[in-house]
Amino acid sequence: MHTDVIAAARTWLAEDPDPETRAELSALIDAEDVTELTARFAGTLQFGTAGLRGELGAGPMRMNRAVVVRAAAGLAAYLRKQGHDGGLVVVGYDARHKSYDFARDTAAVMTGAGLRAAVLPRPLPTPVLAFAVRHLGAVAGVEVTASHNPPRDNGYKVYLGDGSQIVPPADADIAAEIDAVGSLHDVPRPEAGWDVLDDAVLDAYLARTDAVLAPGSPRTARTVYTPMHGVGRDTLLAAFARAGFPEPVLVAEQADPDPDFPTVAFPNPEEPGAMDLAFATARAAAPDLVVANDPDADRCAVAVPDGTGWRMLRGDEVGALLAAHLVRRGARGTFAESIVSSSLLARIAERAGLPHTETLTGFKWIARAEGLRYGYEEALGYCVDPDGVRDKDGITAALLVTELASVLKAEGRTLLDLLDDLAVAHGLHATDQLSVRVEDLTVIADAMRRLRTRPPAALGGLPVVRSEDLAHGADGLPPTDGLRYTLDGARVIVRPSGTEPKLKCYLEVVVPVADRAGLPAARTAAADRLAAVRRDLATAAGL
Repeated sequence: MHTDVIAAARTWLAEDPDPETRAELSALIDAEDVTELTARFAGTLQFGTAGLRGELGAGPMRMNRAVVVRAAAGLAAYLRKQGHDGGLVVVGYDARHKSYDFARDTAAVMTGAGLRAAVLPRPLPTPVLAFAVRHLGAVAGVEVTASHNPPRDNGYKVYLGDGSQIVPPADADIAAEIDAVGSLHDVPRPEAGWDVLDDAVLDAYLARTDAVLAPGSPRTARTVYTPMHGVGRDTLLAAFARAGFPEPVLVAEQADPDPDFPTVAFPNPEEPGAMDLAFATARAAAPDLVVANDPDADRCAVAVPDGTGWRMLRGDEVGALLAAHLVRRGARGTFAESIVSSSLLARIAERAGLPHTETLTGFKWIARAEGLRYGYEEALGYCVDPDGVRDKDGITAALLVTELASVLKAEGRTLLDLLDDLAVAHGLHATDQLSVRVEDLTVIADAMRRLRTRPPAALGGLPVVRSEDLAHGADGLPPTDGLRYTLDGARVIVRPSGTEPKLKCYLEVVVPVADRAGLPAARTAAADRLAAVRRDLATAAGL
């Protein structure tokens, strides 16, 4: 084994195009660090929920230029077999470490393979890339980003010509082409020959954001905004200026792109402490709401004053608010969500006489809902203009929620008031998560195995009336690694994350509410029930 892993590392080293990772790998070989080399050569990164994603470093189990060249070569071979020889591939990238290098390598490989490549002019939000694919008539798009992952990570998100992320069987077909790539020395990578786009594509995206808002709607809500050290700032500020909203107050410490994300442990608005600086800025500025994007600006987080401080709204709450706003504006078409999101959307759509559908987790599925008008996922993802961007878009979502806040402000009301209205109309839908980040992935596999072999009969004192293993498919959905428990007045879904080393458990309870006076008691009952379900689920999963 010792000899085998050293030999594999030497073979990889001979093809690695990056001086930094060559030096890193040479040091490991010289030190005969078999443990570390074994970890890096135990397999290859696989396409997951959003293409490739992993820790930066040398070797096939890390994100690096050699892995990216292979991925690009496999994608190019796939596109040519699909009859797209000579077609355009648009490449975008964020401000993470190595993102520009990975984008440039992708453009070079596409050009060398007989395709045309165009790179976005600078680090820009992922939604701009998703927009550009359709706007420019491309056959595919690549966004180099690890979204909200830690600073040591990067990733490679692939879109096909419809502007949506890859789904089966395309992901498996691309993976097979990647596996078939031989020596990297045989992959043509010219030094030039691709286009670098100018700001016309960004201008077209910004012009498209105008379609999100209702003509003549109020635009008075004041915001504090953080791009979380990512690439959203300039695009969001430009969109807000076009719309005529007050200029957002920036969280100064997080305003500039910084791949090290120095003020947060994880650059994700959902993580504990990530919004502390935004709340501090809000206490001084006293805005109507706080808006945050994740580093590639495809997610949008919202916080509101609650009388004593600032409260983060859950993704399910923002999802319901935006749905209610669109219904009030007369939107038509399908309202879609992932199976882990709140069932409140179904009730809103049903009362409005609109089609509703559930999909597997991820916008690669939501964006493909037939007749889609609005889609959301509880992890702060919202698609409010599917004709412009067939993916989650944190910029247009921020515009729409700020319009809603402005409309309510003109009525002397707030987002919390509208949430109360929805609870009285449809029942209080309270959601929560049990999310466990692990170093050892066997913890996740063991928990899933334990739940499959000994499924719980009750959780939080509520009987499990239906237990489903989603690996076999359910309700017409494709198979996925997940479990769903339907309880009397609650629902639980358990699944491994597709982008992070996490086990995620999604909890929802529904408590009837007779009138506004009954809301405090309903919230207390819901909180108690969620806590009990969470506790029993942790025990059942051995967490």
